[in-house]
Amino acid sequence: MDILSAKKSYLGVDLGTSAVKMVELQDKGGRALLLTYGYVEQPTDIIRSSSREMESKIVNIIKDIHKKSHMTSKRVVAALPSFSVFSSIISLPAMKKKDLAKAIQWEAKKFIPLPIEEMTLDWKIVPPKPVMPVINALPKKKDDATNKGEKKGEQNEPQSFLTKILDTKKAVPGNPSLKNNIKVLLTAAPKKIVERYIRIFRTAEMELVSLETEAFALERSLAGNDPAPIMVIDIGAVSSNISIIESSIPILTRSIDVGGVSITKAIMTSLNVDLERAEQFKRDIGFSADGPGGLPDTVKSAINPIINEVKYSVDIYLSQSGTQNKIEKIILTGGSAFLPQMVNYLSKLLDMKVIIGDPWDRVVYPLELKPVLSELGPRLAVAVGLAMREI
Repeated sequence: MDILSAKKSYLGVDLGTSAVKMVELQDKGGRALLLTYGYVEQPTDIIRSSSREMESKIVNIIKDIHKKSHMTSKRVVAALPSFSVFSSIISLPAMKKKDLAKAIQWEAKKFIPLPIEEMTLDWKIVPPKPVMPVINALPKKKDDATNKGEKKGEQNEPQSFLTKILDTKKAVPGNPSLKNNIKVLLTAAPKKIVERYIRIFRTAEMELVSLETEAFALERSLAGNDPAPIMVIDIGAVSSNISIIESSIPILTRSIDVGGVSITKAIMTSLNVDLERAEQFKRDIGFSADGPGGLPDTVKSAINPIINEVKYSVDIYLSQSGTQNKIEKIILTGGSAFLPQMVNYLSKLLDMKVIIGDPWDRVVYPLELKPVLSELGPRLAVAVGLAMREI
């Protein structure tokens, strides 16, 4: 699909475990204008499969989507999968700015299960008031420095894959609203994974402008400026991510290895049908009461681990927040968001408002595309949020 020619546009690239999804948005006076999109459904687990063959496969898919979707921009914003990133909210006493980084580095060793030397570490102060995130993930490309590093056999690393949401000058002591404590969102990713992403897009002859987490991309495309506590449940093919967002910041993110494939396999076993037939049953019937052979019960059992993780995440949030602020609503996204009656089922079970997220809500696009984009929205939510990053 090619709607308009791009001038200043950006590519949001979501390297999912079962598909590669790309969206190109143009900065139209501060608003995001959809130019084109494309995706290829192929297993591309870059995290668990670190071979150079997998990297080459992903590079070829990216180039193919870029060409066939008539994309023009080479500026990329990509996301690290939530399950590959470690995140935690820590509380620190008031201190000088120069001492804060050292204190955070020390605290990071307490929760990161890998040697700190092997991690790309970043942090951001959680604002006391709603603030829109402004994230600059990678330093600007310096070809000379990069080439020198390659000649020496060194792997150039970004200084951080996320940068501070706030200017720390405004968030450290001196700000009476913080009183005696500072809340900091600490995030870390293995350096090898960050390097792998850099290598892939460099090989694809694209400029990796920014690298962030899926949780921030989903916050941007689905939550916007809403300061109220919101939960986003992203049900992917092989895993599901649960994020609690408050004041536009994902303050809690958890992942579980249960997704759409788990539901399909449960249906296969229950009804003794092949993979294609089971997938069709899942899409047509889902949680509907009129399913054959107790199918709804099978589907419910398959997603029970996700439900339990949601409840556990809510308990963690309430215990850590120190308030009685309830989560206002749950936003569903991902390939399985449209399963029939899923919204009603979750709403009754969790006693919360549940909706399917619309990543196009803050994007300008031709109205005649609305039916198609509405159907594709949950699958492309991460890619849309990434492309919005610079806009």
